[in-house]
Amino acid sequence: MSPMFPMLTVLSMFYYMCLRRRARTATRGEMLNSRRAIETNSRTLSMPAEIVQYAKEVVDFSSHYGSENSMSYTMWNLAWTPSVYPSSGDFTQTAVFRTYGSWWEKCSSAPLPFNRTPLDFYSQEYVELVFEQPVYPTAIHVLETYHPGAIVKILACSANPYSHSTPADLRWETMWSGKPVKISSPQARQFTPCIKEISFPTNLIRLEINSSLLEYYTELDAVELHGVKERPMLSFKKAAIDMSDLDEEDFDDKDGGEVDNLSRQFGSTYLKEWPNNGYFDKLPYEIIQLIVSHLTLPDLCRLAQTCKLFHRHCYDPLQYIHLSLQPYWAKLNDSSLEYLQTRCTLVRWLNLSWTGNRGFISVPGFSRFLKVCGSELVRLELACGHFLNEACLEIIAEMCPNLQELNLASCDKLQPQAFNHISKVCGLRRLILYRTKVEQTALLSILNFCAELQHLNLGSCVKIEDYDVIASMMGAKCKNLRSLDLWRCKNITENGVAELASGCPLLEELDLGWCPTLQSSTGCFANLARKLPNLRKLFLTANRTICDADIEELAANCTHLQHLDILGTRMVSPTALRKLLKSCKELALLDVSFCSQIDNSVVQELNSSFPNVFIKKSFTQ
Repeated sequence: MSPMFPMLTVLSMFYYMCLRRRARTATRGEMLNSRRAIETNSRTLSMPAEIVQYAKEVVDFSSHYGSENSMSYTMWNLAWTPSVYPSSGDFTQTAVFRTYGSWWEKCSSAPLPFNRTPLDFYSQEYVELVFEQPVYPTAIHVLETYHPGAIVKILACSANPYSHSTPADLRWETMWSGKPVKISSPQARQFTPCIKEISFPTNLIRLEINSSLLEYYTELDAVELHGVKERPMLSFKKAAIDMSDLDEEDFDDKDGGEVDNLSRQFGSTYLKEWPNNGYFDKLPYEIIQLIVSHLTLPDLCRLAQTCKLFHRHCYDPLQYIHLSLQPYWAKLNDSSLEYLQTRCTLVRWLNLSWTGNRGFISVPGFSRFLKVCGSELVRLELACGHFLNEACLEIIAEMCPNLQELNLASCDKLQPQAFNHISKVCGLRRLILYRTKVEQTALLSILNFCAELQHLNLGSCVKIEDYDVIASMMGAKCKNLRSLDLWRCKNITENGVAELASGCPLLEELDLGWCPTLQSSTGCFANLARKLPNLRKLFLTANRTICDADIEELAANCTHLQHLDILGTRMVSPTALRKLLKSCKELALLDVSFCSQIDNSVVQELNSSFPNVFIKKSFTQ
């Protein structure tokens, strides 16, 4: 063989690779020439005029501190121009989410986290804002007026809520994401992250929030969107240049590394053939299952495409016993659920919170999935699921006989009659109805038939006419109740509280925040303290009548107290607080914001004497 043969072979292979690269779009030289031409021409092109606008409307959100019938501390304050910034402090004109810090996660009533949650999924809350004009965003300014640092993601949607037509390619795209941060100063700031360019105009922006590192509620005043009506040509050309620099292998990996098309990943059946699977063939089935169980859902779908061995493990229903689809809410649709059905026949925990909105999941698609996968379900999370209707709750009641936990928080589009079906799920132990339209008749039926309830959230349920009647039914039927949230219920009185205290002696957590009809002079709070010695969390937020006698009763009877909120009281003295802190050794959170007798010097003194307790004193300036 000629010695030149290997060299010719190498040259032929090199020539073939060059031809393939040229055939993809253009030669490197041509692209570089185009780049130079664009850079030269851009100096003479005038930049399009930038449009600056504030949000016109708040269309969706997961929670807020305020009332459904008020503007104070509600998400609706994010619309229009700023009313507080650049001032700092606690203002009722701002938007405030329901929780902050890690206190809620540490409560005994807190649900256990799902496995396989991606490490970069930090979002706990969200709010969606609509602007007047769709633009290609160039900048976003979020005006944070108190305890900033909670924003972890900013997204844009291709749909225009003010248009009657739906785009053919309806999608959400992340423009910025980051970790939650703990900022030492609670002072106001303008948060202006460096956002990614998107390929479509938008007037629907979504902020996602994580307040777990904050020492108090984050407060947002306004969102300012900068953008242009036409997409800059320069940006488009640069994107094309960058794409041409990718090798074929790199491009394929980039596409597979995104969760852009869950349906394609879930449904892929292509398997590579390998002569052997290395040492994995020698491992016991259970060991491989354990290794695979640490993968996130998209990684599990990718691994299933590698070989028959991993395909078998990744399709094993035991890998899907606990399944959270919330991190993929922006991509999940009917097809995704269809592809997952065969793998989820043993699913026990299912999280579909935030998913399916704007037509991504249909009622028939949800129903088909539950008919296949609902028989073993014990826990079902559907918070902010606006695709739900009465038929969906009927399917849940019919197909999920073993259900023990149901979360419908902020499903505010569900009609009142839909909740009647929940009473058929007699084994419920946890029920979250926060910000729903559940009415008194349906709720009484639920309490009557679901006697095993241990955790119940009725916060901001404005359709209930008489909470005393509800409390009486709880006391009569729900003897195992351990946590009860009655945040902002407007009409419970000392009679209802007495029924609760007598009938539910196991209560550990009770939220009576912003319940204006309760008065300390009736003895209701002292009675609570005497009847409920197991109390660990008690929120009496904004009750101006709490006095020293109530605090002393808590100190004497509720020694296991961990969280106490008496924000706004004018009648509690430093002496009573010292008694409480000395008696309740497990106390971790004490909110005395706006308590007129507790000034900053008292808080500093108490902090030095009781360093294990976080004592919060809010301010306004």
